[in-house]
Amino acid sequence: MSEPRDPELLAALEQVIDPEIGLDVVALGLVYRAERDASYARVVMTMTSPACPLHETIVEDARAALAAVPGIERVDVALVFEPPWAPERMSLEAKQRLGWSS
Repeated sequence: MSEPRDPELLAALEQVIDPEIGLDVVALGLVYRAERDASYARVVMTMTSPACPLHETIVEDARAALAAVPGIERVDVALVFEPPWAPERMSLEAKQRLGWSS
């Protein structure tokens, strides 16, 4: 899967914290795509589980964070569950904070 990842959008999404885990959505590997076309930002992301009770809150937080990026006027956040999230997507720092890596 190709994963365009705009650095400025990713930086904004690092402010979006999964309240159950306490880590940001980028470190958790929940962001599959983050791309922009002029003033339009599009993000494709997932949750650690389709049953995540906070998915609406996290998606709204992502929209708000992206809308705060200078020059962004329109935001689309698509929530997908294919491919499914896997712990291997997490950053090394996230794995270490959760005690999943030495």
